[in-house]
Amino acid sequence: MPHQILVADDDPHIREIICFALEKAGMKTQAVADGAAALQAIERREPDLVVLDIGMPEMDGLEVCRRLRQRSDVPVLFLSARDEEIDRILGLEMGGDDYVTKPFSPRELVARVNVILRRARPVAPDPADDKNFAHGKLSLVPASHGASFDGKALALTAIEFSILKGFLARPAHVLGRDLVVASAYAANIHVADRTVDSHIRNIRAKLAAAGCHDAIETVHGVGFRLGRCGA
Repeated sequence: MPHQILVADDDPHIREIICFALEKAGMKTQAVADGAAALQAIERREPDLVVLDIGMPEMDGLEVCRRLRQRSDVPVLFLSARDEEIDRILGLEMGGDDYVTKPFSPRELVARVNVILRRARPVAPDPADDKNFAHGKLSLVPASHGASFDGKALALTAIEFSILKGFLARPAHVLGRDLVVASAYAANIHVADRTVDSHIRNIRAKLAAAGCHDAIETVHGVGFRLGRCGA
């Protein structure tokens, strides 16, 4: 099955160039002109990847990604007309997977899309999926992708669930970012530190909303460890 790519950019010429290049590479595309339309399209059918312009009117790409990351791990490739470090940092911190500056080479964009899609391939089934986890008031049931704190259900994305499962599998260990990545991504995949930090921040926020304010602790210079989780 060809990969489904959503292209969100307010410039029709850029949309046409991107869609032509991606379709020539064997992918299927859908194009929208603004952030609200992008979210609506994703709600109707989640694509395999979103090419997302940062500088769209009304709702910019960063806000689209922020809302998207509350419920989905769909990969995001940001586009921006400005080659400024702050834009790249914000994009990665919001959970973006890569960043391309306009003007860009369509061939390079296609190559980056292919790298992200390979990175996003599902990991092999884990024997630990038959085992349930509990720590303090936090519970995970991998077989049903169920998570709860003190009886309150948690709406975790697939990557957030896998990261949290990695911590629960080693509750007494401090995990460096490389081990956090290994919990959620396929082997031999490079994930930026800021992307890992973004996932950790989202997990903390969701658990805090459920009443758990010590879910994951930072061990400065080393990594992260599981907190008491209300124990």
